[in-house]
Amino acid sequence: MSGQYRYQQLEHWLRQGITEQRWRAGERLPSIRTLCQERGLSKATVQHALQRLEAQGLLEARPKAGYFVAVKPAMVPAPSGSFPNGLASGVGETQAAVEPPRLVNVSDLLLDIMRRSAAFDLLPGPNSDDLPPGIVALNRCVGRALRRQRGADYQYYDDPAGDSTLREQIALHNARRGWPVQPNQLCITSGCQHALFLALMATCQPGDVVAVESPGFYGVLQLLQQLELRVVEVPTSVATGMDMDALADVLKRWDVRACVVSPAFATPGGALMPIAARQRLLDLAQQHNLAIIEDDIYADTAQSTAPDPLKAMDADNRVILCSSFSKSLSRDLRLGWVSGARWHGRIQHLKLVTQLASSRFLQQGVAVFMADGSYGAHLRRQRQQLRTNRDQLLAQLHSWPGPVRASVPEGGLAAWVELPGHVDTLAAYPLGLEQGVVITPGPLFSVSGQFSHCLRISFAHGWDAKRMAALAQLASVLNL
Repeated sequence: MSGQYRYQQLEHWLRQGITEQRWRAGERLPSIRTLCQERGLSKATVQHALQRLEAQGLLEARPKAGYFVAVKPAMVPAPSGSFPNGLASGVGETQAAVEPPRLVNVSDLLLDIMRRSAAFDLLPGPNSDDLPPGIVALNRCVGRALRRQRGADYQYYDDPAGDSTLREQIALHNARRGWPVQPNQLCITSGCQHALFLALMATCQPGDVVAVESPGFYGVLQLLQQLELRVVEVPTSVATGMDMDALADVLKRWDVRACVVSPAFATPGGALMPIAARQRLLDLAQQHNLAIIEDDIYADTAQSTAPDPLKAMDADNRVILCSSFSKSLSRDLRLGWVSGARWHGRIQHLKLVTQLASSRFLQQGVAVFMADGSYGAHLRRQRQQLRTNRDQLLAQLHSWPGPVRASVPEGGLAAWVELPGHVDTLAAYPLGLEQGVVITPGPLFSVSGQFSHCLRISFAHGWDAKRMAALAQLASVLNL
């Protein structure tokens, strides 16, 4: 236990108690006050440990009642501290050495995965599944908007900021999450990737250094390569997100211009950043004059209540929020939004240059879909389905041979899986293709070749018989 912070020691003790069934599923843990008194810890330390265990899916917080051991159909151990960069969500978490900033060179393998439409499916391709009710309603709304076009509207471009009715609905939706944004603070984009691109263009120049999560979103790495920006990877927990101690050290050593983070259910592991870490991130940003680019795309995939965005805590107007409907509604819409903080005017100009305008009838259709309550109903149905999909995936991983560990996300569309050290997921990729299975190897989520024995597995789709068979085949492909 030496070398651990006190919250890590408490986290280990509580986890051990849950594993040994000192507290059984559904039972209440000692109160925060009791833990403070018995363990000689501060309230902040105890809360941090409990929040980390909650983010891992081991605990449930009940208002005015305390913390309870979570009840789940299946549980896979959270990733250990054995990741190559010290990433961990459990025992033995250590801060790893951070490599100096470097230019990005994204693997061509990513292009192959995208060509196969396999980013979130082991078995991509056409299927005969019925459309979900929410998508049926969405298609009707978009169709009505197209039929209602009148006059010469088709000959004019939309406002570069985007359709006002859609921006109003997005503002209302975010106000319910605790962020009272105004419609004029939003700009519609061609998806979240486009929003991130605009944010990086507005805040950085070629050669600037950008801090990113590791493992983190490969789409951000693609953008950094295109913009000739240097990247410094900050160790990240699959439970609680970017390591703020490591980021503080990075900011002391290098002149970092921007930091890209996903506080709500970051891919690949579904991390949820605690409130204390969010506040420290904002404090560091102010101290070092840093632009924070928040990728909020997974927030609406929450399996319970969607967390407030980091932007809601932004008192210094330096958090650029980027999001879209791609993960919560439809990949095919290509509708996103950005709130550019102090760079918003620059971002709107760059949107005009890079996209000119967005589709008016698509925006109007989605606005009606949100206004009539269909989007909220869709999210409620989706939350139940994603939790079921996740639990089925974890149950299958639990049956795999060998030491296999996976994150237990409370949102997002995927789990991060750590396999035995001998496994090389890059080498397994072509073997999987021979079996008709497409995997997403761990090294794609880093610029430094880490995580070769890890991979991301999505639970975006239901586990029908074919996908279950593919998941079983995957265990042999990986030589487990």
